[in-house]
Amino acid sequence: MTTPTTGAQPDVPNTAEDILSAARALVPALRARAAQIEEARRLPADLVEAVRATGAFRMGFAAEFRGPALTAAQQTRVLEELAYGDSSVGWCAMVGMDSGLFATYLPRPAVRRVFPSLDMSTAGMLAPAGRAERVPGGYRLSGHWSFGSGIAHADWVFAGAHTCTDGELDRDADGNPNWRVLLVPPDEAELIDTWHATGLAGSGSMDYELHGVFVPEERSFTFRAPRSRTGPLSTPDLQMRKMPGVPLGAARAALDHVRETARHLAGPGTGRAWSEQTRVHTVLAECAAELTAARYGVYRSLEHRWNRLEPDATQADLTPEERVDTMLARVRAFRGARDVVRRLCELTATASHPLPPVLDRRLRDLETMCQHFMAQDQIIQSAGAHLLGGTPHNPLVLGILD
Repeated sequence: MTTPTTGAQPDVPNTAEDILSAARALVPALRARAAQIEEARRLPADLVEAVRATGAFRMGFAAEFRGPALTAAQQTRVLEELAYGDSSVGWCAMVGMDSGLFATYLPRPAVRRVFPSLDMSTAGMLAPAGRAERVPGGYRLSGHWSFGSGIAHADWVFAGAHTCTDGELDRDADGNPNWRVLLVPPDEAELIDTWHATGLAGSGSMDYELHGVFVPEERSFTFRAPRSRTGPLSTPDLQMRKMPGVPLGAARAALDHVRETARHLAGPGTGRAWSEQTRVHTVLAECAAELTAARYGVYRSLEHRWNRLEPDATQADLTPEERVDTMLARVRAFRGARDVVRRLCELTATASHPLPPVLDRRLRDLETMCQHFMAQDQIIQSAGAHLLGGTPHNPLVLGILD
């Protein structure tokens, strides 16, 4: 927490190029401490500060707050680099940088009070697992949420909730419950250490509870009301766009590891160098092709969407194909990255058993990532339904809030 929104601090990078360079420079340290991160089941405090110092947490802040105002593609690229170092670090940075994106929905005066620094991280769950009872000046918030990635080091905890008045759910004109996201200080949340996962172990994605915590109105928002009514920051899927950077970085790290080690491996029994084996050539090339295609799809779709919305356009100006483009590329990144690492592990297992720790960890990380709803069939169904004018199972990923 080093940079006030009233003035930039020179020792924290504040451009896309400098933030990416700082993230890249951190990769060796992240790799050297990957086992420690996994064993601790959360990020060590000094590594949190190292990530903060790269400028990663400030990536979502707009220029009006003297932030770097990175595009979605630029944010994704930084997260890919951090995940190239360690998957859990990339995942926590992906969630932690939502602070600047949430500022898009908060009243402008509140942003300066809530985020006196551009480098504050967030953690929590957007899904409305709680109830927020309306009281004078704000809400009383209670509930139980899961998967608070990075919550052990977060500067703010966010929690989705349905609002209530006198114990009754508030509803819109169509009868839908009113959904808001509320921000609370981390010391007001009760952390429940439930995170004993196979992969992303270092993300500390534990449960948390809130019990009648008062939240001022200015520390809550709805995705229905961004401050910008047009442009790239006006659509409620903006928190999701940078997510594929994490699986892409994890898979790229695994592929590079196998490429390097394959130069020195020989087939068991035959002693024939891997560098001369057609099977090895084929698997590596096919994995490289899949990862290249997945990366291209992600970055092309992100850049296209940003460029389409930037000239004061709205979601209504996008074609159905453009609406589903980024979400389908995102699913492919998650699933494709996992498939790449699975193939690499199958290839390597013929020469090394058990798997090398690097590959074993990356495979477990990607298997866990793909349990996220973003990689599930509901996203594919939602895209297909939108293309046909049907009913999506997850309308939010399309920017639909009803």
